[in-house]
Amino acid sequence: MDIEVLGALAVQENGASITPTAPKPRQVLALLALHADRVVPVATLTDELWGQTPPRSARTTLQTYVLQLRELIAAALARDAGAAGAPRTAKDVLVTMPCGYLLAAGGGGSDVRAFERLSGTGYRAMDAGDFPGAARQLREALALWTGTALADVQAGPQLQMEVKRLEESRLCALDQRIEADLRLGRHRELLAELTVLVNRYRTHETLHAQFMLALYRSGRRGEALETYQRLRTLLVKDLGLEPSAALQRLQWFILTAHPESAAAPAPGPGRERLLPTS
Repeated sequence: MDIEVLGALAVQENGASITPTAPKPRQVLALLALHADRVVPVATLTDELWGQTPPRSARTTLQTYVLQLRELIAAALARDAGAAGAPRTAKDVLVTMPCGYLLAAGGGGSDVRAFERLSGTGYRAMDAGDFPGAARQLREALALWTGTALADVQAGPQLQMEVKRLEESRLCALDQRIEADLRLGRHRELLAELTVLVNRYRTHETLHAQFMLALYRSGRRGEALETYQRLRTLLVKDLGLEPSAALQRLQWFILTAHPESAAAPAPGPGRERLLPTS
């Protein structure tokens, strides 16, 4: 089974799509796919589909959605009906467990697992001071994203939480990849990308610090200081907070033309604030 969730939902079994078009069966498949090879409790699926007010028929309706998914799986398995060995059934792929359901991936590909593997390798390379290797691994990890996670799935409470978790992981990988590129002297190459990012994440201090440093190293000291002032104005207006001490130090060192003396801000608890413009 091949699973893609870092963008549009796409799940294939035996080379054929088993992704339904109806909204609620898509939600069920998305949640099962995110937790492939692990049991997803009925209570979790029910909360995803109906929140805190499930109908009396919730269990029966969920079973209907599972049956619809199994029909798609059975059709995909039928493509390989002549294969040697005992044929798998739809119930072998979408398994009923005592307290829920399990989607058996059968060792197939998952873009989430690939992203986690590549980004983890990138983080270890950063820790070891291998900045070219870190930049390469993290760039490969981020290339797996084709858009917002589960962009075409109507998300309930459980999927909304999972999408936020994945987006946070994406931002962490992005932050580290940019840091690796800065250490490799690629400040001019980063300017266009960082311009977009600081406009999307208007109060993300680390991205703003990286943008300020890239601007300064590109001979645009005034714009680096303007970036700090815009961020400070927004933080005070929207959140009633001053920039972190680390970001204030970076601004001071840019003012005194010694920004390399300041470490890039590493936000502590509550300092990495994400407020996209959209």
